[in-house]
Amino acid sequence: MAPAGLQDWFDVHALFVRYTTALDACDVDGVVDCFAPDGWLESPVLGRFDGRDGIRAFARRTVAVRDERGGQFRHVLSNLRVETEGDRALARCYLLDFLTVDGRTELLSPGEYECALRRSSGAWLFTSRVVHMDRSFAPPDRP
Repeated sequence: MAPAGLQDWFDVHALFVRYTTALDACDVDGVVDCFAPDGWLESPVLGRFDGRDGIRAFARRTVAVRDERGGQFRHVLSNLRVETEGDRALARCYLLDFLTVDGRTELLSPGEYECALRRSSGAWLFTSRVVHMDRSFAPPDRP
C-alpha cells in the first residue's frame, strides 16, 4: 500500500466524519450506510458486531443512552493516515470520545480507530473498524 492521493484521502476523511456525526446524531441508518454489507466493527467496551444487523444493534446503543440517560456523544477525530492499493485502503486516526449527561461532560477515553476500507461504486465503505482505547471504562449505559 502507498499513501493515499488527495482525492482518496478527502473521500476517506469524509466517510470518517459521516460515520462519527451519524453516530453522535443517533442516525442508525447513517451509521449502517458507512459499512460494506459484510463489514464489522469491534469495540473493547462493547465487543464485536458483524454485518449490517450487528452494526445496527451497535448504533442503537447510542440511541438508548440518549433516550434513557439524556446523553450526548461527541466523537472527535484527528491525525488521519490513509494508505491505498486499488480499491482497498487502510486508515487510522486518533479519537476523543466524549459523553455529556445532565450538563456534565466526560472524556471516556482517547484512542485510535484502525479501519480497512473498500471502494464500491466509487464510494469508500468500511469493511472493518476496530477501536483501540488508551484506558478502560464501563459502558456508558452502566453508572
